[in-house]
Amino acid sequence: MNLDGIKKILIIRLSSLGDVLLTTPMLRSLRKQFPQSIIDFCVRDSFKDVLITNPHISNLIEYSKEPARIDEIKEHIAKSDYDLVIDLQNNLRSKVLVSNYKGKVYKFGKYSLEKFLLVNFKINLMRTLDPIPVRYGNTLPGLVMDDEGLEFIIPEGIKSQLPDTKNLIGFSPASRHYTKMWPYEYFIELGEILNLHGYKVVLFGGKDDKAVCDIIAAGIQGSINLCNENNLFQTAANFTSIRTIIANDSGLMHLACALKVPTLAIFGSTVRDFGFGPYKNKARVIENPFITCRPCSHFGRDRCPKMHFNCMMTVTPAMVYQYMLKFLGES
Repeated sequence: MNLDGIKKILIIRLSSLGDVLLTTPMLRSLRKQFPQSIIDFCVRDSFKDVLITNPHISNLIEYSKEPARIDEIKEHIAKSDYDLVIDLQNNLRSKVLVSNYKGKVYKFGKYSLEKFLLVNFKINLMRTLDPIPVRYGNTLPGLVMDDEGLEFIIPEGIKSQLPDTKNLIGFSPASRHYTKMWPYEYFIELGEILNLHGYKVVLFGGKDDKAVCDIIAAGIQGSINLCNENNLFQTAANFTSIRTIIANDSGLMHLACALKVPTLAIFGSTVRDFGFGPYKNKARVIENPFITCRPCSHFGRDRCPKMHFNCMMTVTPAMVYQYMLKFLGES
């Protein structure tokens, strides 16, 4: 495709935290290739903080499920003179938004058949696919992707709430789906091991993670619970003070990668082949590759369909601690 003369671009990715963060390499690459162009981004209002400080966006269009707002955005897209629209959501909601737009729409390829085969028959045709940030970039033929990783900008004036010490280990113990969550009992046991060896645990999460963070904090003596009311900027500032984070396959794992925080990611029911692993950061995925029922889902489930949850239960706290020591060069 000839990209000469492109003056106005709209990107649509409505949700969620991790998925929106994974668009940032594409955004930066677009800005490098089209330094004078208008680049607008449509995102769900609850995830606007991911992008509100991003320097590569000209205008942020905040989406909500209110019918009046949907109609307003539809009309804006139809009447604006966008040279092209890049639909990275590619679902019914995004299709509704561009339904009256007469220009060219480039849609993100979801590889639905490949995901179905991998989840249901363990036929893996996804192993050689690029990570999601690169696949986002490939949605627009001719876009040259850079090699700089995810991006998140903390506003000036927001500082870490943590002490200046080298022994802080972050825990991000929650996820939207049960089968992507390492058991909270394991987080507690790992925290006790860390306490014995001079480390201090810091817990991170948002509003929906409060219950699990409170349980874990109560079980780890001296831990610091910084779970908050979805204050993404404060969470990011606090991330800058920790030595490493131990996280599930979740949005906060991707935030840590965007901030170049060394990341240990525990994967259970999902696998890296879907493309959502840590991207261009010092990171290690901890998983049990010998569990033959993995993956049971490409996004997570509310229970283990086999009722044994071996994908997570066999990843023990002692194992994670040893991985951490090697990862930090302390073993």
